[in-house]
Amino acid sequence: MPARGKAARPRNLTEIRSLARSHTRTALRVLVGIMRSEDATPAARVSAANAILDRGWGKAAQPVENGQDGVLELIHRIERIIVHPPSSSSGDAVTTLETAELPICNRVSIER
Repeated sequence: MPARGKAARPRNLTEIRSLARSHTRTALRVLVGIMRSEDATPAARVSAANAILDRGWGKAAQPVENGQDGVLELIHRIERIIVHPPSSSSGDAVTTLETAELPICNRVSIER
């Protein structure tokens, strides 16, 4: 494999992004071609369609799962810990929302 000169390779992230963006039209045409191709697998067609939609409209918002509790209930529990923190013998102790009886998957540590 021949050695590449310094001028032949991108030197920084800006150049890499610029190089990648110079292929945008071609890449989009390939994705559209795959999406429309009846010879492509259904998975490939769906993947291409999703890539096109994500780039054109942005990724769809993902709902935040919070176990059995709603977001509002979690906010109220956090407020209770902030307003009425448990007593601690150490000034730099870590207080956890465990004391607010959150499910283990929702426990958050707050440094005081």
